[in-house]
Amino acid sequence: MQSGRFFLASFLILAGLCTTLPARVMAFDFEPLDSVVKKAVSDSVFPGASLAVLYKGKTVFHKAFGKLTYDPNSRPAETSTMYDLASLTKAVVTTSITMQLVERDSLNLQTPVSHYLHAFTGKGKDNITIEHLLRHTSGLRAHTFFTKTCRTPDELFSAIASDSLLSKPGKTTLYSDLGFILLGRIIETITGKSLDSNFHDRFAEPLGMTSTMFTPPQSFLWRIAPVEKDTLWPLTVQRPLVHDQNAALLGGVAGHAGLYSTTGDLLSMVTMLMNGGTVNSHTYIHAATLKKFIARKKSLRALGWDVRSSDGHSSAGDYFSNASYGHLGFTGTSIWIDPEKELAVIFLCNRVFPSSANIKIRSFRPLLHNTIGSCLGLKRTAENAQ
Repeated sequence: MQSGRFFLASFLILAGLCTTLPARVMAFDFEPLDSVVKKAVSDSVFPGASLAVLYKGKTVFHKAFGKLTYDPNSRPAETSTMYDLASLTKAVVTTSITMQLVERDSLNLQTPVSHYLHAFTGKGKDNITIEHLLRHTSGLRAHTFFTKTCRTPDELFSAIASDSLLSKPGKTTLYSDLGFILLGRIIETITGKSLDSNFHDRFAEPLGMTSTMFTPPQSFLWRIAPVEKDTLWPLTVQRPLVHDQNAALLGGVAGHAGLYSTTGDLLSMVTMLMNGGTVNSHTYIHAATLKKFIARKKSLRALGWDVRSSDGHSSAGDYFSNASYGHLGFTGTSIWIDPEKELAVIFLCNRVFPSSANIKIRSFRPLLHNTIGSCLGLKRTAENAQ
């Protein structure tokens, strides 16, 4: 009789405990996704990668594939592997800090760049605003190998200031590294602090992004996926690790490139963005500011972020809605966020090892996102429905 009562009491206690357990994580069949990424590794699209999928507030997939290099003895890639984010720096760092400065009245999007960088005048540049830089409508050229003519950061900025525009500001969308190099310098001018210190204090540290940084120390090298070797570095100073040569000329810290991170750390950042700028009762960006920056307008790009193209040729594939925003990185990295479908995909790889001539990533990206959409049972976006 005593044992029966004990059993009944134990059952009731366990039943009560079960009501406090968290809801079960949604179950999906990701075997097709596994197959697609593993095939990409075997096809040398990249030696290794880390992939995270956030859906309806939960991380439903987080896994690494392949190795750090194609050497059979190379370390396997892990979800804690650090990758050179390349141009994801533009969105994750420079745009995020700019959002904070705008909502705190330190920065006005309609203010001319010359107000902050006094040498940036002449040849039509007086009319370039902060918004033009963010939307890539400044008229500045896309890219220049500044190490061919410059030896210091000051010489690089002088070269941008003296350059001629390719189009009238506000008329044409031309993706430009130069615009975000300027934005990084403007942030430093306004705050009196370096770009990396700004990001660390405003986002990385409070979000617990301990593996996200510029110029990672030597002690972190074993965790970092390598990129191609720069055989054209012309300077006598030691070259910083970052793949982008202009970022290296700037000491490894720049508004357009230079950040290293992991999928785990970026999940924290993306979760904050998907929660309207607030997480764990801490508001990093006001929801109204975020909404303003990611809004789709006549421009082909949002403020600092890209938007899903509606011509059926988006790297985000066919399942992301037209409310989506994201960004790509030259090294093979990408983030796509769909606030309408509550979906985000973070993909990091080092497709530039051993050479950036490998462009197989272009056809892989839409395949990756389409496979994820299919595994989640989503519907294709209307204009891409088949």
